[in-house]
Amino acid sequence: MTTIYLMRHSIAFKNINNVYNNESLQLQNEKMPLSIEGEELASNISKESELQNIDVVISSNYVRAMSTAKYISNANNVTLIVNSAFGERKFGINSWDELPSGFGLRQNNDENYKVGDGESQKEVRERVYKALIDVIDKYKDKRVVIVSHGSAILWLLKQWCDVNLVDKYVMFNGKIILEDNVFNCTTFKLEFDDKKLVNIDKVF
Repeated sequence: MTTIYLMRHSIAFKNINNVYNNESLQLQNEKMPLSIEGEELASNISKESELQNIDVVISSNYVRAMSTAKYISNANNVTLIVNSAFGERKFGINSWDELPSGFGLRQNNDENYKVGDGESQKEVRERVYKALIDVIDKYKDKRVVIVSHGSAILWLLKQWCDVNLVDKYVMFNGKIILEDNVFNCTTFKLEFDDKKLVNIDKVF
């Protein structure tokens, strides 16, 4: 049995799209750090008994995800692995002002909807699912933590679960897993028999 802990990053310090910052919105998003509160939350989560004896810790290439994952890798004395395939969706815009009205709702309802050179829900799910299967192949029967992002996680869960983003629930085999948003450091425990998901629970 391979156990995957799928965690959303901790609380970010939101200071992107600064008028004095000439970097692209995508790069600003990737470089967004954790807030002081976020650092504290990540540190506290890493001490939970559920996250001890972890064999592998993987993070997206976003700073806020790596900064969350570092506490878990340090607590388990394992090297942090960075994999950009677990990154957040790409919005395909140059500033938040360019985001169409109702973008989030439309993207959740239409898996093929995207803006510019951004990513659709379907493209994100396929990207993250492929990366997850590669992890399962490489680390069979291990305990693995993957720190990713809210939309990427929810859209991945659609691979196996009934995910209703309006009524806010995630259901697997008739069992309600989540009845709320995916908040910072929300963590799902997925258990795989080979590549078949046999159980999923929300642990944080």
